[in-house]
Amino acid sequence: VLERFAPLARARGDAMTAAELASAAAQLKTMIERHAWDGDWYLRAWNDDGIAIGSVHSEECRIDSIPQSWSVLANLGDVERSERALDAVLAQLVDQNAELVKLFTPSFDKAPLDPGYIKGYVPGVRENGGQYTHAAVWVAMALAKLGRIDDAWKIARMLNPIRHSSEPGTAQRYRLEPYAVAADVYAAEAHVGRGGWSWYTGSAGWMYRLLTESLLGLRREGNRLHFEPRVPDQWERWSADWRHGGTHYHLEFVRRPGDLGVADVSVDGMLQPGCTIELVDDGNDHQVLVRFGASAVSSNTPANDNGGPASRENALTRTR
Repeated sequence: VLERFAPLARARGDAMTAAELASAAAQLKTMIERHAWDGDWYLRAWNDDGIAIGSVHSEECRIDSIPQSWSVLANLGDVERSERALDAVLAQLVDQNAELVKLFTPSFDKAPLDPGYIKGYVPGVRENGGQYTHAAVWVAMALAKLGRIDDAWKIARMLNPIRHSSEPGTAQRYRLEPYAVAADVYAAEAHVGRGGWSWYTGSAGWMYRLLTESLLGLRREGNRLHFEPRVPDQWERWSADWRHGGTHYHLEFVRRPGDLGVADVSVDGMLQPGCTIELVDDGNDHQVLVRFGASAVSSNTPANDNGGPASRENALTRTR
C-alpha cells in the first residue's frame, strides 16, 4: 500500500508525502527481513509478551500461509526466501487428498497462547486451521507471481468448488453448492473437506482476480488492458471475452510449443504498441489477437497467423 500510494502522491505534486511513504516502505521491509524470518518461513505475528506466532518453535500455529504469500504479493524482494517459504506451505499446508489449503497448522487448541477470537472455533474449522479461502487464493497468486505456473494452477483447481462436487462421494463430503465459492473448508478430523460458509463474496472476488489477472494475465490499468498470461505449457489456443461498457472485445491467444512471452497484440488486424490495447467504449465488437514468441509485425500491417481471430471455434478455453 505504501509503495502504491507514493506515486499517487507524487502525481498530485506532494513530493514530501511520496518520500515519506517510500521511506516507510523501505524501513518496514528491512525490519520484516531482520525480525520476521524464522529460517524456513516468515512469522505470522507476536503477542503482547513478545512471543512469536507462526514459528517453528510454536506448539500451535507453527506455520501460517499468509505471511508467506504476502512476502511475494507485497514485494518484499527476497525471492530466495519467498520460494523457500512457499515450498514449506506446499509441503505442510496443502492436503492433496481433501484438495484444500490450510490457513495454518497445527490448530489452536490447548496451548495457553491466546490469539484472539479464532480460538473460539474448534480446531480445523474456519480460521482455526481450516482452509480460509481468501488465504488459499493468495497462495496461488503468489506462486503465479513467482512464475511457478504449474503449482499455481494446481492450487487454483483445488479451490474450484466444482472439483468438490465432481462425484457423489465428494459432493456428499463437501455439502455445498458447486457453483459458489465458500469462505472456508473444514480440516477437522471428522469433517475433512466439508464446506463452511457458502456464497462468500470476498473469497469469490479474490478467486476472480486469481483467474483473470494472475493466471489468464488480463490486467486493466486506467483505460489500457495488459496481457501477461501464466497458463499451462500444453495450452496453444484459448480465448476470453472482455466487456468494456457497451463494447465487446473478443480476445484470442495463440501460442506454439516453445513460445514464451507475448510477442505482439493486434486489434481488428492492426498491431498495437507495447503489447497492450486501449479500451474504447464505442459500442462495437472488436477482435483482439495475442500472439506468443513470434517476431513482431510492423504496425499498420494486418496480423496473419494461420487462423487468427477468425478461428475462435478452435479455442481450447473460453472464459468470461
